[in-house]
Amino acid sequence: MARFIVLLRGINVGGHRKVPMAELRALGEGLGFTDVASYIQSGNLVLTAPGPAAAVEASLAQAIARRFGFEVDVLARTPAQWTGYMKDNPLRAAADAEPQRVMLVLAKAPPRADAVEALRARATTERLEASKGALWVHYPEGAGVSKLSPALWERCVGSPVTARNWSTVLKLAAMVEA
Repeated sequence: MARFIVLLRGINVGGHRKVPMAELRALGEGLGFTDVASYIQSGNLVLTAPGPAAAVEASLAQAIARRFGFEVDVLARTPAQWTGYMKDNPLRAAADAEPQRVMLVLAKAPPRADAVEALRARATTERLEASKGALWVHYPEGAGVSKLSPALWERCVGSPVTARNWSTVLKLAAMVEA
């Protein structure tokens, strides 16, 4: 059995693709996961499960499709991976100053080598960096006004992505250690 931080992409945004967290936790428990906890409504879980991350991702994605009737990209990371992302955050000063405006962006598959440069070419005020399989972005004016749309991120990165702000990154780290 291993601990995982699990992120769901694109649920409960603007009233679409609704997945109540109590039902998501129950779904995970029904799959045999233990110590299942959620954080806020955007699809963040911490849980214990047998097998590798890929098995957790696949089983949860299939269960969500059966239960809710739509596909959701699921990403699972180990506590060691999560700690590594935090330690290697190249935007740490900005994250400490504006934790809601610095995002950890994780991709379903390894990001393309030119992803950051492709995104930088379209950025206006955003600062983008890559570090050890993760992408980081600082939105000094807020993500809501950025021209870096989710579709653009995915085209540049080469696979589905999901992002969490620094505050959420820290909270999930604390949850997985508890």
